[in-house]
Amino acid sequence: MRSQRSSFSPAFSILRLGLLALGLCLGAASAHADPVKLRLGTLAPKNSLYHRVLLEMGDAWKKAQGDGSGITIFTDGAQGGETDTVKRMRIGQLNGGLLSVVGLREIEPSVSALQTMPLMFRNWDEVDYVREKMRPSIEKKFYDKGYVVLSWGDAGWVRFFSREAATHPADFKAMKMFTWAGEPEQMEIMKALGYQPVSLETSDILPALQTGLIDVVPATPYYALAAQFNGPAPHMLDLDWAPIVGALVVTRKAWDAMSPAGQNTLREAAASAGDKMRANARIEVDEAVAAMIKRGLKVTPLTPELEAEWRRFAAGIYPQIRGKLVPADTFDEVSRFLAEYRSRK
Repeated sequence: MRSQRSSFSPAFSILRLGLLALGLCLGAASAHADPVKLRLGTLAPKNSLYHRVLLEMGDAWKKAQGDGSGITIFTDGAQGGETDTVKRMRIGQLNGGLLSVVGLREIEPSVSALQTMPLMFRNWDEVDYVREKMRPSIEKKFYDKGYVVLSWGDAGWVRFFSREAATHPADFKAMKMFTWAGEPEQMEIMKALGYQPVSLETSDILPALQTGLIDVVPATPYYALAAQFNGPAPHMLDLDWAPIVGALVVTRKAWDAMSPAGQNTLREAAASAGDKMRANARIEVDEAVAAMIKRGLKVTPLTPELEAEWRRFAAGIYPQIRGKLVPADTFDEVSRFLAEYRSRK
């Protein structure tokens, strides 16, 4: 019997090794994720900083996700405005987007506090502090509504570009001002204050300036330069009205379809992209203004007296913003975080 067991031992070992190899192969095959196709929309111009870092992120993700996976990035609002982008995400035509607060608040209104509270933030340090304090709760709200926030970025401070020079808040009442399409609450507030809002998609801004349909456009210098607003609107008030804050989001359906390796790589690459966007966008503000000055832009400087006048004006409209454009509890939360930050400084 001993010799019989010995004679079967090599064959049994070979069989075990064969089954083990087969199991490993099957495990590898099951772990290999199906190809995933991502379609992202953004208003960012093609070949801009934002487009380039998204392409870098996509390349890293494709390698981790596996053969056959791919990413298509629609720039320049090719899929419509930000409201349209969110609608397309909801019905599955897009899987994600690089959105400013204008689009993000279509998903979760509390995020509006980061952008639609004019002159509330005095510098980028304050924006960063409040954003990081609010991130956990905001990102959970997005997740609960079916979206994953991958990273946060910003695109500079909004300034006023106008066809004619304007300095004081009252000066703009005689001018027709661009507002984002799909913002009835903001239009209502502006009209109540005596202003003339004109609701348009971003793709319509330049022809509207050229034809006189609008006289003023609030925009970041980088975007104004890229979109050539400075041609028909050669005057800029040097006032940091509000930061443009954004985030890169994907639908949970697209996220859940990715492999663990794909998810991890996408998070890491998106975080790196967000860091690059913030760092470079803040530098490019001054570079964009300098470039437009060479092309004839006339800058109205902000004196301490003028800044104080604008801050009084902004403070006067906060009661109308609180509860309408920004949920009341979120407005109070931002105010509390800012007071906390400033007390430490």
